[in-house]
Amino acid sequence: MGRHSLPDQYGAGSGDPRRRAFRRRLALVTAVALTVAGGTAAAVAQGLLSFGTSCQDDAVRLRLLAAPEVAPALQTAAERARRAGLTSDGRCVAVTVIAREPHQVATALTADEDPGAEVWVPDSQAWVQRLTANGGSAEVSTIGHVATSPVGVAMAPAAAKSLGWPDRTYTWTELAAATLGGGPVRLGAADPARSAAGLLALTRVSAAAGAAKGGDTRAAGLMKALSERVTDGDGQVLETLPRDTSDTESANPRRNQAVILSEQAAFRYNAATEDARDLDFFYPEDGAPRLDYPYALLDQTGLTTDESRAAIRFMSYLDDPEQQRLLERHGFRTSDERVPDGLVERAGGSPSQPYAKPVDRPATGVALQESLGVWEITVRSARITMVVDASASMAERVPATERSRMDVTKASLRRALDTFTADDEIGLWDFSTALDGAKDYRVRVPAGRLGDSEGDVTQRDRLETAFGKLKPVKDGATGLYDTTLAAYREATRSYAKGRFNAVVVLTDGVNEDPGSVSRAGLLARLEELADPKRPLPLIMIAVGPDADREEADRIAKATGGSGHEVTDPAQMETAILKAIVKAASPDRRG
Repeated sequence: MGRHSLPDQYGAGSGDPRRRAFRRRLALVTAVALTVAGGTAAAVAQGLLSFGTSCQDDAVRLRLLAAPEVAPALQTAAERARRAGLTSDGRCVAVTVIAREPHQVATALTADEDPGAEVWVPDSQAWVQRLTANGGSAEVSTIGHVATSPVGVAMAPAAAKSLGWPDRTYTWTELAAATLGGGPVRLGAADPARSAAGLLALTRVSAAAGAAKGGDTRAAGLMKALSERVTDGDGQVLETLPRDTSDTESANPRRNQAVILSEQAAFRYNAATEDARDLDFFYPEDGAPRLDYPYALLDQTGLTTDESRAAIRFMSYLDDPEQQRLLERHGFRTSDERVPDGLVERAGGSPSQPYAKPVDRPATGVALQESLGVWEITVRSARITMVVDASASMAERVPATERSRMDVTKASLRRALDTFTADDEIGLWDFSTALDGAKDYRVRVPAGRLGDSEGDVTQRDRLETAFGKLKPVKDGATGLYDTTLAAYREATRSYAKGRFNAVVVLTDGVNEDPGSVSRAGLLARLEELADPKRPLPLIMIAVGPDADREEADRIAKATGGSGHEVTDPAQMETAILKAIVKAASPDRRG
């Protein structure tokens, strides 16, 4: 394909691999844009790839929300595009770039609010993944990526030297252990619920620590230590670094000597400070996760075909070599194969650090969601009552296994328990019709702090023993309504201020107790008990083909909680963590 055969006289050189990648990406994004805009293949025949060379008076105006650190470069590119007369189908493309924190945009999209823009460039695809994981209806289509920046650990020079920088390299687990173990080097980070860099690093540390024996508990311990030095955002975490050589932790206990940071953020910091206060940068040897700055179309209010085409046109403009150099001058990478000259050094890196090694496998949406769930219950500490269905149907075999639903449920509960720390309060109930005299429920272990003990037996030990004793009740039916109401009433009575309080109900069926409170009565009483000033979400997990997800969600929402459906009890751990994240998101708190 010749250079002049691409839109508006913009094309790809024949020998540059980035140009070849662009041609492939353009074919993909064209198809995506047609879908987003409601177009068809006929749009091609009508001139999608036939842009004019003159500018009309009525420009196509686009608003682009960008992560604050990339917004200046995109604003400059937008101004250049206007001066150059960038067109789409013969009409000028006028892009207004607005700096906006990604977590703020994600919150608006989750709430089905108009984001006030047609294009979004957050710092990470993780935000788009979280929208999907939270079950939102936001229409967001990623059609490319603007730039990348690896995430590592930046340190004050004295701290870096004490850890052997630049010649010594570390894994994520080793870096966490060296900076979260109470030693002289203290590690800070931005809140993973609000920072993609914080979340990606946290997920990496969790995965690495969790792979070892007893790793889940160790990972939770590392999170707990990190949570004590967390700030609201990436900008604030930079402010925790020493301002000069006399600004030490002894003078200011909130000072950190190390922070989780992107390469671009370290580059920007070093460019704005004197040499004596420059940061050194560690690139973990097991791979640095990358901020990937996706270019996404927002169709909350309905993108027009012209807007979609113009958005694609501007994205292709950003792939122009001149705009790539612009991004690189702002400290971003624009290619996986090449690191811009001087960028690593100006970010505080060194050739002896593995700055070019990518992550083997980027974190999945599920892994990110699980890390957030563990983070939430670790940081705030939790008081959670687990309520488990013990009706006869729990004896049924899980397809493709030799284990019963109850067997798999108990295994999931044990794994979930490993994510809680000694300071969390956990209790266990089970339920089935006529389980305890006239009652459909039984308190197996009252909620208590996992680290508390009587003699040599801790609350964690008692729960482990109780999990082992759970078994289906022969001929038992699902006494769901009375149990749910009783467990929620008890949780409101014993509410623990300052903790994340919740009731988790696991059931594989619908209510089968004809003498119980009615559904309408249950909903009315739950709404009366729920108090916004004392948030206590009810998390309903519907397990298997006989459970009713819609009913579970209706019951849970009466308390501000959520219902979730899993086809296999082994998925319950993930569902619980997902529900905790959704209920406890910092942007949803009053």
